[in-house]
Amino acid sequence: MAAAASSSRSCDVFEEIVMAEERFHGEGYQEGYAEGRHLGAAEGRRYGSLHGAKMGSEVGCYLGFALTWQCLLQKCTDEKNSKKLRALDSLIVMIQKFPYEDPTYDKLQEDLEKIRGKFKQRQFSHIHFTITFSSSINFNSYVHVPSATF
Repeated sequence: MAAAASSSRSCDVFEEIVMAEERFHGEGYQEGYAEGRHLGAAEGRRYGSLHGAKMGSEVGCYLGFALTWQCLLQKCTDEKNSKKLRALDSLIVMIQKFPYEDPTYDKLQEDLEKIRGKFKQRQFSHIHFTITFSSSINFNSYVHVPSATF
């Protein structure tokens, strides 16, 4: 019986040695998976913050442009400027409806492309206006807005 017990112990030790590789492989996989998940989440947050900031900056630039020209055109009443004012109003509404705080919104990129397209329309890409103030000073301004690519 002692021989059987000794044989059983040596078999258990041998089995532990053989199974050690598999056990260590499984433990290493679990540790690597946990570490990768942690690093991936941190990298994802950095990436999201960076690209979210770029997107916010781009949309903010469009909104600033539209609001500025809206203010400048408020006093102009001719048909040509009223069309531009309506187009600016439309752009402003699109930007105000843009879901800044919902990164899970499934049409985020699609809506951003619509805003970009609206901004890049012929009437916004090169604006040439003559603005006359009550002091009879004429300001001829030519504004070239480069296409924003982020």
